[in-house]
Amino acid sequence: MEKRGERDCKENVEGRFPLTFWEVAGASAVAGTFVLGLACVYFTMPASDYSFLKLPRSLEDIQILRNHLEDYTSDYTIQVLVGYCIVYIFMQTFMIPGTVFMSLLAGSLFGAFKGVALVVFTATAGASSCYFLSKLIGRPLVYFLWPDKLSFFQAQVAKRRERLLNYMLFLRVTPTLPNTFINVASPMVDVPYHIFLLATFIGLIPAAYVTVRAGIALGELQSVGDLYDFQSIATLFLIGVVSVTPTLMSKTKS
Repeated sequence: MEKRGERDCKENVEGRFPLTFWEVAGASAVAGTFVLGLACVYFTMPASDYSFLKLPRSLEDIQILRNHLEDYTSDYTIQVLVGYCIVYIFMQTFMIPGTVFMSLLAGSLFGAFKGVALVVFTATAGASSCYFLSKLIGRPLVYFLWPDKLSFFQAQVAKRRERLLNYMLFLRVTPTLPNTFINVASPMVDVPYHIFLLATFIGLIPAAYVTVRAGIALGELQSVGDLYDFQSIATLFLIGVVSVTPTLMSKTKS
């Protein structure tokens, strides 16, 4: 079955576009659900000028959003929270860059504790949504975009099957593989969802704390690169090494 799936995927790659009409229609239906949710939030907000609302692409965009949303956060907390969650999960589901700016916004609007909780929840939910969407329609797209990287990931998962949770935690904490790729490729390489979920939930906490903390002092940031100073990067790698240590020890004993 696996070889047949790979052969079908390779045949798709040779075509003009890796997804069929029904796969595109399914993804469009999911996107439409997110749009409907945002529309519901919009119609429960007071009449005002919302031209400032857009997906953040820079620190300047975040500052503009923060300045406008601060007043709404106190009076329309539920709507702001729901809107934030929908946008973040949507971006994660469809691999849209910019979630780091959303994490900064969470720290700026909600503070450290609430901000970290919100980012970890939305990032985990978005990663899970991407996981299941990829499981349904993502195989041709993954083979089309990252064939070599997928082969590497599949080999590493196969070698670490007995300590897969430790390896997935290591990947989440360190920049060994992009989180977006992990989300979309994990079902392709048979990473069980319970391991994917637990590794995502725990592994994203350190990075979420770093970005949320930076969001609290948003005015002091000059660029996104300021988020990860030497101390932050060293801490993340230390946590990653600790998470993969049981795997290395078991190999040494064997």
